[in-house]
Amino acid sequence: MASSFTMNLGNLLLLAASFVCVSAQINPTVQILNDLRLARLDRLNRITPTISKRQTTTTFPSFNFTQPLDHFTDTGFTWNQRYFVNSRHYKPGGPVFVLDGGETSVTDRLPYLDTGIVDILASATNGLGVILEHRYYGVSVPVQNFTTDSLRWLNNEQAVADSANFMQNVQFDGIDADLTAPKTPWIYYGGSYAGARSAHMKVLHPDIVYGAIASSGVVEAAISNWGYYDIIRRAAPANCSAQFITAVEEVDALLSDPATNNKVKSFFGMPGLTLDADLMSFASGLLASWQSKNWDPAVNSDDFANTCTAMGNPSTAQIQTFQGFTVSNATWNLATIINQTSSMCPATSTSDECFGTIDDSEFQQTDLSQTWRAWQFQVCTQWGFFDSPPPNSTIPSMLSKFVDVAYSSKICQQAYPPGQFFQVPAMPNIDDVNQIGGFNIAHDMLAIIDGEVDPWRFDCAHSFISPSASRPDTPLRPFKLIPDAVHHYDENGLADHSQEPPAIQAIHSQEVEFVQGWLADFE
Repeated sequence: MASSFTMNLGNLLLLAASFVCVSAQINPTVQILNDLRLARLDRLNRITPTISKRQTTTTFPSFNFTQPLDHFTDTGFTWNQRYFVNSRHYKPGGPVFVLDGGETSVTDRLPYLDTGIVDILASATNGLGVILEHRYYGVSVPVQNFTTDSLRWLNNEQAVADSANFMQNVQFDGIDADLTAPKTPWIYYGGSYAGARSAHMKVLHPDIVYGAIASSGVVEAAISNWGYYDIIRRAAPANCSAQFITAVEEVDALLSDPATNNKVKSFFGMPGLTLDADLMSFASGLLASWQSKNWDPAVNSDDFANTCTAMGNPSTAQIQTFQGFTVSNATWNLATIINQTSSMCPATSTSDECFGTIDDSEFQQTDLSQTWRAWQFQVCTQWGFFDSPPPNSTIPSMLSKFVDVAYSSKICQQAYPPGQFFQVPAMPNIDDVNQIGGFNIAHDMLAIIDGEVDPWRFDCAHSFISPSASRPDTPLRPFKLIPDAVHHYDENGLADHSQEPPAIQAIHSQEVEFVQGWLADFE
């Protein structure tokens, strides 16, 4: 996922520098504060997907499909849903492969249409490739602002209806044939949040979705998403995990002691910061960069590896701070990393102004440039996935005890005050998602593909807490776990597929094989 809004400190420094250079007209102090505000939102908005950084050199035509604002009540309003088409492999009688754009602009998905999973499957089956943009993302925005009321049509039910309407009624430019479902077999693909949507589409509309592939599909919505960081703890280099565990435990203790609370905040460059969790959320932001790992060097991020290097190796040595207390080298190194960002706070501003989350007005700008509001609204209303530490102390934690559900979810009430027609619930209604199947979601010609070390695996069908994690893998119901893979590793590909790693070649080959088998039975 569900994306990325995941913000690491190295990218933050680059972001701040780029924003400062945007215009000499902007007051530098105001600009820095704005950059830091964006970084706060990034840390809170973590499910965003791995976005392909490999640029496609191919230009694909884009089109618009007219959708109603509300599929269930006639409002009289319509909007344009954008989609891109790859017809290079299409031959009459071929299937249609549609990739759900999920919670981002569909232009971020174009490499998947060019050399990724859509092109791979279309090439093997004489198929047509399509990428469909999700309502409220990219340019497929049906409203004039992102207020609470304006966002009320952003939900699972409307998005499902969008896709079903598109599949049953779209007419493809330049193709003199009726390719609508169910006359033509449609295979639905999605990764992360869109992966869950792919599974939902097959279960809810088996009559029009012939087959579906859910890659890293977060099919089990959850209030507490503690397993996200626990998977990172177990998959990361042991020394790195140990250093984070030591630092988090030590800083939590220092924050819990009134005698050292503000001293440790000063040590991290945030004196007077009101909320302890606002400091510790920086550590969780560093950890979340694990999600940006990828097998393709052009897409992969080294941020997590660089952070681990900076955290050093465990040591019994104690270091005296200028604030008058001693810390381990783990805490010292974590503070050194975080101080690279905290030092950006202007001298005329308070720590709360730079790094705090106590000012509701910071989250209540609602113009269409506030694109973070769309996915956060979905989190707050139906999906959850709030950061929190493990449920009991027997599980070592890389996440601070202060970064709990109460802290992680408070943005829901801050950012979305009650509207005239809609009010965000106190907690998301995750039953809206899980009643479709949750961990146990299954259907003939629905493939479940997850990554072994994907932190979102905690919410996928292969989760270590899933009652059906050991279900059989069959051609009719593929259930595959990619070794040493992170987030939807099968979605991207290379122009020369023989240059892909063996595990990626293998999963792509398996996907082609079972999709061809499904299509052989189409009547």
